Amino acid sequence: MLKKKRSSTNRKKGLLKIIGLGILCLFALFILFIGSINIGLWGKIPSKKELSNFQYQMASEVFTADSVLIGKYYLYDRQPVAYEDFPEHLIHALVAIEDERFYEHSGIDIRSLVRVGFKTILLGDNSSGGGSTLTQQLAKNLYPRKERNKTNIVVNKVKEMIIAKRLEKTYSKKEILTNYLNTVSFGDNTFGIESAALKFFNTRTKDISAPQAATLVGMLKATYGYNPRIFPEKSLGRRNLVLRAMYNNDF
Repeated sequence: MLKKKRSSTNRKKGLLKIIGLGILCLFALFILFIGSINIGLWGKIPSKKELSNFQYQMASEVFTADSVLIGKYYLYDRQPVAYEDFPEHLIHALVAIEDERFYEHSGIDIRSLVRVGFKTILLGDNSSGGGSTLTQQLAKNLYPRKERNKTNIVVNKVKEMIIAKRLEKTYSKKEILTNYLNTVSFGDNTFGIESAALKFFNTRTKDISAPQAATLVGMLKATYGYNPRIFPEKSLGRRNLVLRAMYNNDF
């Protein structure tokens, strides 16, 4: 009996060692994989210097002598505006629905990633979102994914995380928000909050109301599906969800 117990104990110890070694090997491979992406083996990643000097195309505006906008020339309909032109309720709407811990993380929201991973992988809930922060979304806006097949989604996500960390070290939170709102797509070749405000509400960003801000921010989840002109009822429901998120975050 004593020999059997010892034999069973030894088998358990041996199994635990194998499992531990397997986990250690997987962790080492994961670190090597991250390192290979970081040094550019899966495609170039912009340096901090390149990130500090990026530029984006904008529309040329045509005004009358009394400063009335009468037309635009563009490849990308984008009219950048300064942070000071963003109403407070616009920032609140964006943070509340897209990245409620924006001011707490440094580019990557670990809590959100764990939540999404648990719901998606273990519970099979594909509606749990992607766990991307606003900084990661900015990285995707500045450097769009060229390859959309599933084999590259992990590489793309890791790249965006690395770029997001570098963006956070290069820019302030206000600057990240400014760049995000000036680069994000609202569909139909419309880029940036100023162009979207003019297109959908015929008003400047600085003058949009809280419901209008919530409508535009709500579109970011699906620019076509929540387009207020094409799907007014779906857009209204999404707008109300954004307003509820603002309320829940004490905005």
